[in-house]
Amino acid sequence: MTLVASHPLDRRLTEALPANALYAVGGRVRDEFRARLDPTIPPPKDLDYVVTGMSVEALVERLRAIGRVNVVGASFAVIKLSALEGNADLALPRRERSTGVGHRDFAVESGPDIGIEDDLGRRDFRMNMIARRIGDDAIIDPFGGVADIQARRIDIVSPQTFVEDPLRLLRAAQFAARFGFELSDSARAGMNAAAGLVSTVSPERVCEELLKLFGTAGKPSVGIEILRTTGVLAQLWPEVVEGVGVDQNEWHAYDVYRHNLETADAAPPGDVILRLAALLHDVGKPRTKDGPHFYRHEHVGADMAAAMLARWRFPNETIDTVEHLVRSHMYSADPELQPKAVRRFINRIGPAHLERLFALRHADIIGSGLPKRSQENERFEARVAAVLEEKPPLTVRDLAISGGDVIAILIERGAAPADFRGDARVGATLAALFEEVVDDPTRNERHLLVERAKRFIDERFSIGN
Repeated sequence: MTLVASHPLDRRLTEALPANALYAVGGRVRDEFRARLDPTIPPPKDLDYVVTGMSVEALVERLRAIGRVNVVGASFAVIKLSALEGNADLALPRRERSTGVGHRDFAVESGPDIGIEDDLGRRDFRMNMIARRIGDDAIIDPFGGVADIQARRIDIVSPQTFVEDPLRLLRAAQFAARFGFELSDSARAGMNAAAGLVSTVSPERVCEELLKLFGTAGKPSVGIEILRTTGVLAQLWPEVVEGVGVDQNEWHAYDVYRHNLETADAAPPGDVILRLAALLHDVGKPRTKDGPHFYRHEHVGADMAAAMLARWRFPNETIDTVEHLVRSHMYSADPELQPKAVRRFINRIGPAHLERLFALRHADIIGSGLPKRSQENERFEARVAAVLEEKPPLTVRDLAISGGDVIAILIERGAAPADFRGDARVGATLAALFEEVVDDPTRNERHLLVERAKRFIDERFSIGN
């Protein structure tokens, strides 16, 4: 009986390759067994195969009859196949022998004389050391990976697992958080012993694993707590660990560290940026603690968050947005604000960031561990929504006057030569006009702004001034 419905590419490959040569491996097989425990688990996206008993040249020749083939890899060949039925990676079995520390420090043998069991044995965790032969659905499980999946356990074969490839420190944490699995005692001991080696992993690989943790785990705190208790987090983000044992005021049930974790879990799943901002929103508190107060912790924390994300090469947009959310999260949600104050708030935060900032506030309240005290935030958000419905000018680009108009006025008023193309005075004039329009949107009329621009330029930039 098959585990799941076969992929269309399975049949095409079995027709093209020798009998019993094709194996599904990796996350696909693991997730097929996970789906037996939880039918809601979606079908795996990646199609990874190992082909036994063939040379690379022979395999490439057969695959070219199916689709486009690209061979990559220096130490061992991975064949990337693009066919009508889908895309896949195919490789020959390989065995690896560690020659140092890190995922690149291996002596690699690959070829038709290596068996599927050897290929499985080089993988990270028992749950990933399973293959399924496509031709007859036979399961090859020499290391007990199926039993680990059934027990919801992450276990290792060798105590050197994390030393050989320290990236596995992060993979163990994100797998546990994503799948709801527990680490075995041996896996946890191995992580403790190798924790300091996480610094040898390239920043790009670290970022990739953290994106999986925050983007797909139901509770990112599970992975973060594993990293903390095994000593990895102190190497990765020591700033987060600073919050352990730092008490807060009566509005919080937890210390700073636990509060940040609870807030990250409470943030809507799937939004990496929001969940990172939630984890880091109060990261500046330990460094600003003054009795029960944490003055300007949001500004200190924003600078810390930007540096922490840059350390592991997160995308610039992610860094900038998280920094902005952390810096802005202490806004006053006063539903009685005057309309012009609400417009200034929208302008300061930016319309594109409002939804995330409000979601961060709600997660922050849940993460406090105490009952919600009022509906003030909801009332304020309703005020903001009402103002947005009025479609007021929210940026300089919304003005009824342009930079070109200001340049023409500067020339006309004799404050610039005829060939003038613009300088800082143009931006200063537009900024002044925008300030007035924020206070009174009815002034966003071209003729009014032109007259106001003339007066502003005469007062600030005329030759005599």
